[in-house]
Amino acid sequence: MMANIETQILKWFDHFHTHPEVSWNEVNTTNKIAEILDEVGVSYRRFSDVTGLIAEIGEGEEVIAVRADMDALWQEVNGVMQANHSCGHDANISMVLGALHYLKDQPLNKRVRFIFQPAEEKGNGALAMIERGAMDQVNYLFGIHLRPIEELPFGLVAPSIHHGAGVFLEGKIIGEDAHGARPHQGKNALDVVVGLHQFLKSIYISPFESYSTKLTKIIAGGESLNIIPGVAKFAIDVRAQKNSILNELQERIVHGLSGLKALYGVDIETRWVDYTPGAEVSKEAASIAEKAIRHVVGDVATASAVVTSGSDDFHFYTIKHPNVKATMIGIGADLTPGLHHPNMTFNHKALDIGARVLAETIIRA
Repeated sequence: MMANIETQILKWFDHFHTHPEVSWNEVNTTNKIAEILDEVGVSYRRFSDVTGLIAEIGEGEEVIAVRADMDALWQEVNGVMQANHSCGHDANISMVLGALHYLKDQPLNKRVRFIFQPAEEKGNGALAMIERGAMDQVNYLFGIHLRPIEELPFGLVAPSIHHGAGVFLEGKIIGEDAHGARPHQGKNALDVVVGLHQFLKSIYISPFESYSTKLTKIIAGGESLNIIPGVAKFAIDVRAQKNSILNELQERIVHGLSGLKALYGVDIETRWVDYTPGAEVSKEAASIAEKAIRHVVGDVATASAVVTSGSDDFHFYTIKHPNVKATMIGIGADLTPGLHHPNMTFNHKALDIGARVLAETIIRA
């Protein structure tokens, strides 16, 4: 039976990997998950306005929830723009389905809820599931994710992933075009961009904190090279390991932009987008996961917590429901060259390890 589940996990992975769908468009992915659940008689709930679904097994008032993100990235792969599962969400779906199959015939004195969530890459899929009751009556929440080889090699499993917080600022500088021979007659948006770049490099917070701010997009100018552009669009990527530090960075950037507006005599329109909170890991949930890991793979393969500057909207579940005890389990898989690389690959034997660890964690919770 267990060998059969492992084989099935690999088949599911192959299907999801070869049928990627981007955020909010995971229609066929949702249909395939529903088909798999129908085959084993597991009840689920779908939604008329968003992709994703919520399934449940077991009985009882208390609920243990498990989340699997489903969406792929839109990126260039070998010269072609396409949907691509380079973040491992195809693996996450497969591991969670595997855990469900390991658990479905066992006596459970609590309900286990499986949240198949859309749009993690957009940073707001978790909020959509929360709005649709995914966290009602939930006491514990567990997630699972493959980790890059530099964080966890194949065979090691970590009881928690401490993601950082992140947010983007989109902006537009509105100055005034001028002839290249008469710069004094305009308001050069590129001067403002340079000033902004230098300002971001001058933001200093305690060296004991992990954080970064950097320009990630600049669009200015046109076909005519003798026009000094008065308008430029830009984007800033802001990250911090702690939510409080991210808030401080945002305040400093807003203050700095106000100063640049006054200094250069331009207007700057801005909006913050795609905020993702940093991890709020429950020690109790992580302890349960650690005991499960030791039981499944042994003490030698049990790693310590993973700290990463990457972000994940999984943590909205606990930000919005602070009483829920949550952790995300990290699976070592020799993943290279890295998450979001168009040619990302990993050791597929890690999938069954993840499914068994997750099932054992749920039983212990």
